[in-house]
Amino acid sequence: MIILARFRKDGLNYFPLDVNFFYNEKIKILDARYGKDGVMLYLFLLGRIYDKGYYIHVNEDFEYLVSAELKMGADKVKQVLTFLLSRSLFDNTLFQSDAVLTSAGIQKRWQIAKKEAARKTPIEVGRFWLLKREETEPYIKCTFFDDCSGKNDNNSGKKEDNSGGKTIKESKVNNNIYIPFQPEELEQAFQTYLLVYSHNHGELLPEQIQILREELISLSSDAAERLAIVRKATTRGWKGFYPIRKQANEPKNKKDSFNNFKGRDYSGQMDDLTKALIEGGK
Repeated sequence: MIILARFRKDGLNYFPLDVNFFYNEKIKILDARYGKDGVMLYLFLLGRIYDKGYYIHVNEDFEYLVSAELKMGADKVKQVLTFLLSRSLFDNTLFQSDAVLTSAGIQKRWQIAKKEAARKTPIEVGRFWLLKREETEPYIKCTFFDDCSGKNDNNSGKKEDNSGGKTIKESKVNNNIYIPFQPEELEQAFQTYLLVYSHNHGELLPEQIQILREELISLSSDAAERLAIVRKATTRGWKGFYPIRKQANEPKNKKDSFNNFKGRDYSGQMDDLTKALIEGGK
């Protein structure tokens, strides 16, 4: 008699939805801005994620595939996805660095739903796990926690070495060397953006900084326009860069949880603003 091994499914057969889902402020704003299409797209993405587990990878064709499945314009899919990321309904940092869609809330609900299955076999998760050690249930084994403990020890010396100067002249990422932006004013503005980002949202990994550099390069070939993009992202506390001319794709400033500037435009006051932010964090 042949006994077949039972395949363990990481995804869920169904996922929980809060009874106050439609009363959530973020969902109400999503509905007000993009109509029922926006809410439908968010629920569709949740279904795709929970079907696979607690995250999904996206590629350059993702928006077009979703557009075809939902009979929705690709531009609208992109706009709604940008909104979902800007309002932390999905984690924007992980999306920018690894093209992964997930969130802490998604992972909290997923681990609770997997509790019964985990009684037989502990569930192992990896580096896309966003929850802290104390937020992770005992039956969830996160290999990333062990990796992080070693990395933090190894990086402690590097942080001390950089404490003498804030400007990074040259860094290595995956054996690829990138050089500072030209002109020097652009590189200084980029470093200021990194300081403000770390003040508001926490330190970035070298890989994430490299991705930000590449993102800025892809948005414009003009140094003056790049400078304007960086300064705008800095003054508004954004987690990424957005093209100057595509206003529809930019996140709004009203009541964003990650925006500490409350919608004000501080153009022309960069030095005072940066000094105040940095000194305020000390």
